[in-house]
Amino acid sequence: MDNTRIRTSDEATEHARASTLLSPRFYTTDFAAMDRLDIGPVRAEWDALLAEYEGDNNHDHFQRTAEFNDEVARLEPTWSAELRQEFLDFLVSSLTSEFSGCVLYNEIQKNVTNPDIKQLMRFMARDESRHAGFLNQSLKDFGLGVDLGGLKRTKSYTFFKPKFIFYATYLSEKIGYARYITIFRQFEKHPELRFHPIFRWFERWCNDEFRHGESFALILRANPALLAGANILWIRFFQLAVYATMYVRDHQRPQLNAAMGFDVTDYDFEVFRITRDISTQVFPQTLDIEHPAFRAGLDRLLRAAEGIERAKARGGVAGALSKAGWALVGACTFVRLYILPTRRQPLPAQVRMAPAW
Repeated sequence: MDNTRIRTSDEATEHARASTLLSPRFYTTDFAAMDRLDIGPVRAEWDALLAEYEGDNNHDHFQRTAEFNDEVARLEPTWSAELRQEFLDFLVSSLTSEFSGCVLYNEIQKNVTNPDIKQLMRFMARDESRHAGFLNQSLKDFGLGVDLGGLKRTKSYTFFKPKFIFYATYLSEKIGYARYITIFRQFEKHPELRFHPIFRWFERWCNDEFRHGESFALILRANPALLAGANILWIRFFQLAVYATMYVRDHQRPQLNAAMGFDVTDYDFEVFRITRDISTQVFPQTLDIEHPAFRAGLDRLLRAAEGIERAKARGGVAGALSKAGWALVGACTFVRLYILPTRRQPLPAQVRMAPAW
């Protein structure tokens, strides 16, 4: 398990800067290839979506209220040290993910001339900047704000081809929606469990995430070669990578999930189900998360990740050998999950979906 402690702003920024298998990454891409994208086949839906962005229905949402500040002032004395650390990790990880989108979208809009892509990326960078700033405000309540300018300059970047950006970011935005709406619905049913006011913002917030995913769905459906042939294998890979990362990371936050009233495995599979159902709008194959071997495989990945952390803590030659052994277990398990049967479905004629969950 990740035993990193976050006690200062420098440590929060360092935590955001870390590049691990589980941490959110910063990306760059081929801007010339982005410029060549054709949105023509989905023009009517695209123009309607861009009009929604232009309307900016969340322009007034990410503002702290007096009630929010009053709740924050009464919070921390009631928390355990473990819950505090896991919540801080949740905030830093979420902020890093949101800011990663802001940086990527802003760099694309600065480096392309395609008017459709340029306009879309400007709107999405705007949204993600608000999200990251709102999260950073909550970190500052703990005296820990992340230096976003420094993070942008110093965090390592991963180059992804545009199609990989589309698969990964579509899934990231949609699973972000599924996570936030599941948490929000939980607190609707059990308001007594809502231990931080930021969760009140999640419903309208996650509709931004949903709309971002719709943007990538339209790009993919406008370019059908990205959804056929060998690209099906990449789509399968990214679905599994996103689900596996979430499963392992969430199980490293037991106190946070308990505070929200969740069984973490049940919560994750509810999020997987929502994400799978949404992604039928664009992916001709989705993972069979009900397959008996799927949950067992994720549990093996979790044990492998825990074994790697124990080996790191042990150190020395024995620790290095143990780490290599657990890494092999993890790799073999991922391959076994990858070759499980998938669910196939025809793509709907209408691409757009409503955030109805």
